[in-house]
Amino acid sequence: MKLGFYPGCSLKGTAREYNESVKALAPVFDIQLEDIEDWNCCGASAAHAVNKDLSLALPARILALAERQGFEEVVVPCAACFNRLVVAQYELNNDAALKQQTEKAIDMTFANKVKILNVVQFIDKYIKDKIADKVSHKFEHQVACYYGCLLVRPHKIIGFDRVEDPTSMDELMQLIGATPIDWGFKTECCGASLSIARTDLVAKLSGNIVKDAADRGAEAIIVACPMCHSNLDMRRPQIDQYVGKEISTPVIYITQAIGLAVGLAPEKLGLQRHFVKVNTL
Repeated sequence: MKLGFYPGCSLKGTAREYNESVKALAPVFDIQLEDIEDWNCCGASAAHAVNKDLSLALPARILALAERQGFEEVVVPCAACFNRLVVAQYELNNDAALKQQTEKAIDMTFANKVKILNVVQFIDKYIKDKIADKVSHKFEHQVACYYGCLLVRPHKIIGFDRVEDPTSMDELMQLIGATPIDWGFKTECCGASLSIARTDLVAKLSGNIVKDAADRGAEAIIVACPMCHSNLDMRRPQIDQYVGKEISTPVIYITQAIGLAVGLAPEKLGLQRHFVKVNTL
């Protein structure tokens, strides 16, 4: 089976390990992920706050390219990219004049019918039913599944999982032998793109998330967003300073956790790239 794949900027840079883990996991389940040719930045996370036209044109071009390449479905692992593509698709499908204006801006016409899947939806649709047969190394650890802001919001448009207490990642973790903890920080903001401009604020927001997960006994925090991973992992020195103690709880992409459970080598999943050491649990 072949599906379209939009890596976005993060997966080609600061989140290389996320890209590596998704690309390593897919073939285990006989899935081929093919990059959209000549893809561009989707505009996350600033374009929609700076220029409305640009915030629609950038995702529209990606969707048009995917359509031109013949993809009916496109996997978008980055939660911010997923959010921008889904929101843009919704707005253009509900405003014919705006769609026409955007098509003129990108010099391309398109039907705007490509199905956009975030990484959890992708796993849920194409991998979930096959996981039990592939697990060779049970992931027998307590985990905190952290969804962040963008994976489930705005719910009216995305319509994915429950907006306040999502459970999709928790259910997937249970399938590989993990025990998800019950906690209230599943969809709290980590500080997102304020990581550079307001590192102090990110340390506070991400610090509260990491501390609560650790206090509740989580041995790992499971994520599906490169921005969340960056803040919870890379900003750990600032987090430790904020909470007043060192917290060694690693932050792991859901694809890395499942990859370990099905027997993939840690190096193939990019676990050596993390700032907070992952002892392959």
